[in-house]
Amino acid sequence: MERLPEFVANHLFLFSLLLSIVMLLIWNFYGDILSGVKMLNPDEVTRLINREDAQVVDIRTQKEFEGGHIIDAVNINVDELGNQLEKLKKYKDKGVIFCCASGSVSIKEIRKLMNEGFEKAYCLKGGILSWQNANLPLTK
Repeated sequence: MERLPEFVANHLFLFSLLLSIVMLLIWNFYGDILSGVKMLNPDEVTRLINREDAQVVDIRTQKEFEGGHIIDAVNINVDELGNQLEKLKKYKDKGVIFCCASGSVSIKEIRKLMNEGFEKAYCLKGGILSWQNANLPLTK
């Protein structure tokens, strides 16, 4: 331990890389919590749909949506989301679950929805890919 400062001084670049990797790992594990967005795995989404009648909003393109989507999901393209807020307000009390292909786009869009006052706004962690990996059905 007493030679650590000497190592850091001699290998500043390597030590900086180590710190960067550690910070990225922490962000990867705890980023969902820090972002304020409630991330749900496919099982939790299924429970929310069945018990609380939550609405799934698929924000992929129309072509991707037609290739396979969660049953009873509504397709709203990301570009049109700002214009479709009125359409989503009827689901405000039941809950809104956003999903995209991998889960990264829906996190950003859920934050916008939360700024509009949606308290029950969720994101499907891993997107449609995680839904498929859980062997849950998609409809066309």
